[in-house]
Amino acid sequence: MAQQLKPRTQRKVGLWLIGGRGSVSTCVVYGLAGLRAGWLEPTGLATTQGPLAGLDLVGFDEIVPAGHDVCRRGMTESAGELVQSNILPQDLVTLAAPEAAAYEARLRPGILDDADVGFADLDPESARLGGLSPREKIARISADFADFARSEKLERLIVVHLASTEAFRPPQDSWRKLAAFESALDQGISPPASCLYAYAALSAGHPYVNFTPSPGSSIPALRELARARRVPHCGSDGKTGETLLKTVLAPMFVARALRVRAWQGYNMLGNRDGEVLADPMHKEAKLRNKNDALRSILGDESAHTHVGIDYVPSLDDWKTAFDLIHFEGFLKTRMTLSFTWTGSDSALASPLVIDLARLADFAARAGEGGEMLHTASFFKSPIGGGTHDFHAQFARLMEYAASHAKRP
Repeated sequence: MAQQLKPRTQRKVGLWLIGGRGSVSTCVVYGLAGLRAGWLEPTGLATTQGPLAGLDLVGFDEIVPAGHDVCRRGMTESAGELVQSNILPQDLVTLAAPEAAAYEARLRPGILDDADVGFADLDPESARLGGLSPREKIARISADFADFARSEKLERLIVVHLASTEAFRPPQDSWRKLAAFESALDQGISPPASCLYAYAALSAGHPYVNFTPSPGSSIPALRELARARRVPHCGSDGKTGETLLKTVLAPMFVARALRVRAWQGYNMLGNRDGEVLADPMHKEAKLRNKNDALRSILGDESAHTHVGIDYVPSLDDWKTAFDLIHFEGFLKTRMTLSFTWTGSDSALASPLVIDLARLADFAARAGEGGEMLHTASFFKSPIGGGTHDFHAQFARLMEYAASHAKRP
């Protein structure tokens, strides 16, 4: 049973971004500055409309961003690339320069994952930290969290994983139970970096959001830890573009008893995410989440589904997806629906990151712990499972908001 929320005064909530110099984090930081100053409208922020707006959520002016990153690229460079790509407005970058500089001063070297060796622009300190034992890595991450919370006098810290997709690793036996996971750590057996960040966050009582396809807190051992410590967490893999459309459209075919014979998708993207996904093992992790949601909704093993991803450097932060749906109607008549989706993942993802941070803080303040099942509509592969139908997922979020709405 959730505890009754207590009225609050002005406070400070930390937002720790793992992958803090990436495009999504950059949009989050400048976006928060714009929202606080009234330069931006809250377009794309679900928490500012409908029943969600009735929740007592942390204000934009109460959120203090910081983070980890394994690269050395400066915020000026990251913002400049987004300006050139017509994603960040130049006037916003100029006006928010003091906030961006303060954020950059709070960034710390991240923990390099073993499979990321060889990518450009890496911070030597991150490479050094990557050579430490798992327990030493966790201690360093935890110390960074604690130093930030103490220096900023934070009421709470929300950790959001936004780093590039990790190379796929088959689930390990040691991931099944918390005791086995911790024993493996003690033996020097390191899980993916996303799991180390999640373990450090949950162990310290910090809500954790995994916006990437990487394992993070989704493995059974860490779900067990979150329940034991009563810490809210959610993920995995933010649903922003092509998969969002699939989970909206696919239920229509099922509801009208139209048989989907084939659903073929093809994605082209640039930026560092595209570069990372050019590696087959990193691509494997991404494609699993993109295809599983569709097959789950259609419920027809005979349907052909496929998603391809290619790196196109000149696209920068933009992504284009082509989808062809071949379906069968009455009288065995075969028809097609096709669409093209072109969008900026960073501009689509960043407001969702802010939404999820606000919802995670709310859940923690309400005394909730474990999987935030009501956030499934934000993810391609929701922790806790359930339907992939966006309409049903969103209805659950609205029910949650209605049940927690502020009372007069």
